[in-house]
Amino acid sequence: MRRQYVGFDALRPLWVGRRLEAGLDPAAFPVAAAFGGAAGLGFKHLGVVPGLTALRDLAPAAVHGQFGRGGAFGLPLARALGVPLVVTFHGGDAHKQAHWRWVPAPALQRVRMAGMMTYASAFLCVSDGVRDRLIARGVPRDLLHVHPIGVELDDAAPRMSAGESVLFIGRFVEMKGVSVLAEAVRVLRARGVTAPVVLIGDGPDRERVAQALPDVSLPGWQSQAQIKAALAQARLVCVPSVVARSGEQEGLPSVAVEAMSQSVPVVASSDAGVAGLIEDGVNGRIFATRDARALASVIEGMLADPAAALAMGRAARVTVERGFDAQHQSRGLEQMLLAARPGVRLG
Repeated sequence: MRRQYVGFDALRPLWVGRRLEAGLDPAAFPVAAAFGGAAGLGFKHLGVVPGLTALRDLAPAAVHGQFGRGGAFGLPLARALGVPLVVTFHGGDAHKQAHWRWVPAPALQRVRMAGMMTYASAFLCVSDGVRDRLIARGVPRDLLHVHPIGVELDDAAPRMSAGESVLFIGRFVEMKGVSVLAEAVRVLRARGVTAPVVLIGDGPDRERVAQALPDVSLPGWQSQAQIKAALAQARLVCVPSVVARSGEQEGLPSVAVEAMSQSVPVVASSDAGVAGLIEDGVNGRIFATRDARALASVIEGMLADPAAALAMGRAARVTVERGFDAQHQSRGLEQMLLAARPGVRLG
């Protein structure tokens, strides 16, 4: 969340929510209000905003909702304050069926979606795929704007050599497609490919992967410094995402943009939400979703041709510099928030 605001100059982000999560950095997110207890339930279910006078005294310019659920929470707050609402959709909030069903106890996003579409100035989508899914769900096109979050670029020198390892970073859950990667690794091992494979992260599928692939490295969650070191050793990063049975799907996987910012090419599935980011064969590779053998062949080819992998990695860095720089994207977000008006859509 923090990187969405790193380029702000005229506005100061303040955090409003129902509870304080462990690890929230108060320097990055000064807290304006945390609505807990009975007041929080009233805020959630009835839209009654506690402490409204104190919030008005802050003279807010806008409410920025994170995810569709955050927009649903922010709608009564924006209305009560008389300020515009802008909502960023990250992926699961557009794809996951649970957010959109009318059931005996529908999700808050579903309950307040009509009001959000009427009042919000813009729904910002982190990728083309998120925008297209919202259109398919009936959201008006003129409300939707594709606005990736981006990454904070460092001044790293161009990569001089390709790494050696195959790297995965993410949750060990169905949507991330780690089981597809595990099967691809088994295919590679059967072909005699012995390159190191490093799977960073944790989740319910981790133990099953560990049992199936005893020779891979599974270090668990790592710090940002450790991940950066792992990227320096990687020939490629694999993003084998799938559409989960729940309908959950990637928006724009941040790990792909992070890797590309470090000049590491990404091998992604066709369901990984990377349209507009990866051009197959130029700055990375795309393979057919759930096709483990196709993934194995792509990985094998990149392991066999370090020069091609290095060239794709350098092109990947240029792609991020041109369209996914967090400073630039953040400044664009600030301008949209400043231009927004309650109930009036951005042009």
